Amino acid sequence: MAQASSVVIRDTDLEEWNYIGSGGFGDIYKACHKTWGLDVAIKLPLQSRRAEEKALVNEANNMKILEFDFVLRIYGIYDGTPPRKGISSQRGIVMEYMRRGSIETLQKNLAGPPPLPLAFRLAYQVALGINFLHLKNVLHQDLKPSNVLLTDELNAKLADFGLSRVTTSVLKTSDKTEGDFGGTLKYMPPEALKNVSYEPARSFDIYSYGILLWSIFTGQEPYEGKNDSLVKLRIPEGDRPEVKLEGMEELVTLMTKCWDKNPENRPKSEEIMKETKKMFSKHQRKVTAAVFEVLSKLDSPTSDQFPLTGGADSNTSHPSENAKSNDIVDHPRFTTQVFFKCTKFKHKVTRIS
Repeated sequence: MAQASSVVIRDTDLEEWNYIGSGGFGDIYKACHKTWGLDVAIKLPLQSRRAEEKALVNEANNMKILEFDFVLRIYGIYDGTPPRKGISSQRGIVMEYMRRGSIETLQKNLAGPPPLPLAFRLAYQVALGINFLHLKNVLHQDLKPSNVLLTDELNAKLADFGLSRVTTSVLKTSDKTEGDFGGTLKYMPPEALKNVSYEPARSFDIYSYGILLWSIFTGQEPYEGKNDSLVKLRIPEGDRPEVKLEGMEELVTLMTKCWDKNPENRPKSEEIMKETKKMFSKHQRKVTAAVFEVLSKLDSPTSDQFPLTGGADSNTSHPSENAKSNDIVDHPRFTTQVFFKCTKFKHKVTRIS
């Protein structure tokens, strides 16, 4: 893959800096680009070191090539003095600012899953994004709700692949990272957990997508509250989030195919794209009303929204499985059984032949 040169964005281009939060990559800021007249997000590694910044620039240059409707857009490289103590000069990545946050923050703000039409649209759009990356011979390696960002109209954009390897010390101890192949423990396939020589493949993302589907449609975090050792032990033994519902057999079948223990049995991204398109088509006529209802709730003066950044720094518990949706369409009742707790691992953009 040829490498494109990124636009360099300097302090003189930016104004109205605001700190948003921290994640596996480092600190995240919002700023306004003076010339473009739009808000942008700036990701900065926790510490300014030459090796980290060089890796960051390389990743940004590579990601510039991956421009697609359902992949977060990279505008260029930040080079300047950010508004934080102890930093004289630093480089970062400048990207689209998603004020609606992620699927994770949406679930928390709704106190449960989104309405079915929107849930199926998100599932389909993520599938489109993954298929695009795989066609470009790139693996995401960290699919999860907090890494699927949302536009103003609640369309999905994949983010945070190839970035978190720059630094991980910003994470809490319970979310520390290790390893080189990437991923968040609860979304990682069994073969990656039991084989120290594991080489990532497309099937890694497919497994993660299956767990992500479960989270989208339940509004819950898999394996919540369980220790790391049990996670590593039980996932290779075949434990998965348990799902029981009526009238959603196609969705359950797709989930279970994606998280099959045998990587060779998992569907290809193209098959997932076709299946989720078919499912979404059954709900598409209701999606506009569903989005309007959700946005009305999010923008209500009485709405207590969670921060846009979630993941490692969020301690908010998820609703119980018995919580009822307040959305405009009835959501199927999910019966879930979960075992484990999340631990995050370092990763990098991986190209495959």
